[in-house]
Amino acid sequence: MIRNEAEYQEALSRLEQERKRLADHRAHLAGMGLSSGELKRALDPLRSFHLQLQEEVQSYERLKRGDIGEMLNLHGLGQALVALRIARGLTQRELAALLDVHESQVSRDERNEYHGITVERASRILDALGVQLRSLFEQPILPTPSPQSGR
Repeated sequence: MIRNEAEYQEALSRLEQERKRLADHRAHLAGMGLSSGELKRALDPLRSFHLQLQEEVQSYERLKRGDIGEMLNLHGLGQALVALRIARGLTQRELAALLDVHESQVSRDERNEYHGITVERASRILDALGVQLRSLFEQPILPTPSPQSGR
């Protein structure tokens, strides 16, 4: 997950480098007379890495636009807190100042995706971000008894 503008710029640079490397490698392999099937097998691992990096860049760009998505039963809370900071346009340094902690603390927490965070601490971060978390408890839908079961 890309967590800040520096990582985003680095990912964009790596993406361009990988695009060139992929094109060069393709040309080199094609020059060796490989069949299209052989080319595909040889290039698939590089394409896979390129696509993964491209998805990370697109995900960060969505977050910057405020497209955060949903969370179910607090699964992914750590990623959501990072996403919210990005969507609010704050740097790790700015969030650290709002929380009155050192920037390295925010960086470390985000790198670990706030693993083991307490509710109180999550609430403090949400307050600092100016975000409200609303919860709704839903009872799971129980299967309807079948007519044959006699219930």
